[in-house]
Amino acid sequence: MGSANSTIQDSPVSFSQELVDTLADNAAAPTPSPERQNTIDSHIRARIQAELQHLRAEEQSVREQIEAALEKENLDRERAMAGDPESVKTSTTLLEDLHHVREKVDRFHARRDLAEFPGLREDSDTLVACYKNNPTTPLDCWQQVDKFKASVAQIEQQHIKSLQ
Repeated sequence: MGSANSTIQDSPVSFSQELVDTLADNAAAPTPSPERQNTIDSHIRARIQAELQHLRAEEQSVREQIEAALEKENLDRERAMAGDPESVKTSTTLLEDLHHVREKVDRFHARRDLAEFPGLREDSDTLVACYKNNPTTPLDCWQQVDKFKASVAQIEQQHIKSLQ
């Protein structure tokens, strides 16, 4: 297929001295130029940041899957232990129940406030002061105790009447 008449000439290839010098300088200098090095460094930093973000997102995903699996496993275990699957509550339901209990406690404490019974508060303070003034002879405070008991009885009667 080739022509027998074609011949390869042995002519020397010549390069310009500038090209030879550039190649020789590049071969002699093992490190790239500062501009080239900055470009390479910024490219490497960008790739590292991208990979780091990818790994963090993947870690978060794995963490969420593990939490979901553990919650499901715990719920299944609690249901198995309880025997009645409907009696077991999730953490969300338990938090709601806790919130309701806290509200009830706050309402209870608000009702217990003695601000609406200034006479009882005064008798209570007098009784406490008497006990503090007579630490070795608390029986000397019998009058204050009787007065406090009478105040409590009066408030109890008012409360009973208000319920009827």
